[in-house]
Amino acid sequence: VQLQASGGGLVQAGGSLRLSCEASGFNSRSWNMAWFRQAPGKEREFVAIIRSTNYKDYSEFVKGRFAISRDNAKNTVYLQMNSLKFEDTAVYYCTGSRTWYIGRYHLPTVYDYWGQGTLVTVSS
Repeated sequence: VQLQASGGGLVQAGGSLRLSCEASGFNSRSWNMAWFRQAPGKEREFVAIIRSTNYKDYSEFVKGRFAISRDNAKNTVYLQMNSLKFEDTAVYYCTGSRTWYIGRYHLPTVYDYWGQGTLVTVSS
């Protein structure tokens, strides 16, 4: 199982970025795929998840601004980030699981596989 995150960069506040997470070694179609982020000195926090059923959920900090999606043909999950704020600055990680952790899917500890992360820097 490998997860390759990309698409990060430097953007001004109010701008947009789209992150990609390409999966290999498994078919992500049947997996629940999620994005987390970690800012310097802070714990890793949940951003968004898309279930194998296409159910989606977001953290309160990004709801209405970010959108998670998947392209099963490309075995890739995306995170479209709009109206970026300075506080969105972090390393963004993708992860996934075949198990649906009811009530716990926002916890990074339930996931076994992580990508290397991609840095998003939002200038104010």
